[in-house]
Amino acid sequence: MTRLLVLGMLEVQPMSGYDIQQALQLTDAERWGGVLIGSIYHALKKMEQEGYVAVTSIERTGHRQKAVYSITEAGKIYLQELIKDALKMSSVLYPSTLYSGLSFYEKLAKDECRKALQQQRSALEEEYNAVKQGLAAKDAAMNHKIPPMVMLVMDNMLSLIKQQQDFVDKALELLDTEN
Repeated sequence: MTRLLVLGMLEVQPMSGYDIQQALQLTDAERWGGVLIGSIYHALKKMEQEGYVAVTSIERTGHRQKAVYSITEAGKIYLQELIKDALKMSSVLYPSTLYSGLSFYEKLAKDECRKALQQQRSALEEEYNAVKQGLAAKDAAMNHKIPPMVMLVMDNMLSLIKQQQDFVDKALELLDTEN
């Protein structure tokens, strides 16, 4: 995922590793894309060796120098392959830890189970709020011109979290109706 995002950004415009990091942090890519922000420099160096990106200039800012990267023609072809692979790969993810825990919930005292599910509910609420805040920051940074496909992604993220919250609420209700 890191390679796809880095190459996609470089196709828009040449950027330094720091600029890429800042842009990905702004879009909260760690949360939705599973991108470790610290992995960007490693990916850039590796893709430079592979011929997908090239250093086009060195900028001096104070006492520091930063390399500005551009995508190469080989990188553009590789980016298209990465996009196709990402679009066709199944992205269905199940909350397997939660499902596993619920499979054996009766091994816990009801109060312990309820408390754990309430913690799950709180974590989902925090996640929902973080995504909403990220969307608001992105909206402001883009002067209220978020592309429709990006809005579709954000709306889907929020609905998945809401669906998970509803599931946990139903589990809590079911727990309360049992003897």
